[in-house]
Amino acid sequence: MNILLLGYGKMGKAIEQIALERGHQIAARVDAHNRADLETIPADAVDVVIEFSSPESAVDNIKSCLQRGWPVVCGTTGWLGHRTEIEQLCQEKEGAFFYASNYSIGVNLFFRLNKTLARFMRNYPSYHVSMTEIHHTEKKDAPSGTAITLAEGVLEGLPNKQGWVTKEAGDDKGSRINSTDAVEIESLREGTVPGTHTVRYDSEVDRIEITHIAHSRQGFALGAVVAAEWLIGRQGVFGMDDLLGSIE
Repeated sequence: MNILLLGYGKMGKAIEQIALERGHQIAARVDAHNRADLETIPADAVDVVIEFSSPESAVDNIKSCLQRGWPVVCGTTGWLGHRTEIEQLCQEKEGAFFYASNYSIGVNLFFRLNKTLARFMRNYPSYHVSMTEIHHTEKKDAPSGTAITLAEGVLEGLPNKQGWVTKEAGDDKGSRINSTDAVEIESLREGTVPGTHTVRYDSEVDRIEITHIAHSRQGFALGAVVAAEWLIGRQGVFGMDDLLGSIE
């Protein structure tokens, strides 16, 4: 298939490598330096778009592609305040849109483990739940999209919690919630760390902790390419649960 890469940073280059190894072609590479080129690409030159740009660019990128009839696989985080708008446009255009905060198969298994553990902990209020996420210093959004997805999974299992908050009060949309009633997320930016996420339950006598550590970007890149392969020929809004359910 012919893939348009929107965003050509480290993730874009990793996706390109995986795509070429799997026999695909790169129709074009567009980033902040040549954004105007997006409008000149022939519609029939692209089978699917893989979008890993920036929170500031993602919404306009996705809209432009959906309006041109291109299926979009998006891995950019930090723009989800516009998610309803994007999904409505996808439905209006009878298009295809696939979003995941993390495309790693391992991370998505971790999401499921996290939800299961949260359900187990529902009857043990003496445990305080909190999270830490660590990423490279170039990552712009905090908390990470993966951390927010994990927090949402915890909230499904622990209905007594009212939301999530960043460790420093006042830095996010959930900061008005009393921290004892919320899932606290600590965001650290260190070196070139691809991504480490920990969910912990602390009590006075012990700690239960689960952690996912990404060793490289390759797992994220492979998942995005597999999602693009899967999206061809489909219509609607999809996520990793749809993909994983179809290949289990």
